[in-house]
Amino acid sequence: MDHFADRLRAAPQSRLQRSGAAEALALARELARRTQLVEEPGSTPREMPDAGMFAAADQITVAGHDFALVLESDEGVQEAVRLVEEARERAGV
Repeated sequence: MDHFADRLRAAPQSRLQRSGAAEALALARELARRTQLVEEPGSTPREMPDAGMFAAADQITVAGHDFALVLESDEGVQEAVRLVEEARERAGV
């Protein structure tokens, strides 16, 4: 996740506009949603706001680190890695 965020920070603006920022935001929102479901079972997760394409890398970093804190199994870690890798591939960075 940190590697993906670093690649986004180094990506040209055109890459962020094409797909990078949208994929990062979607990943950050999914990780934040999963974290909230663990921390606040039974509540409706709040959606992470779109803070702009230049904040997308920071958003996945924060959401990813929060999610890592609530993971309880190796399967959860593997799922998180899969989500990050798929988003990175779709973002093209």
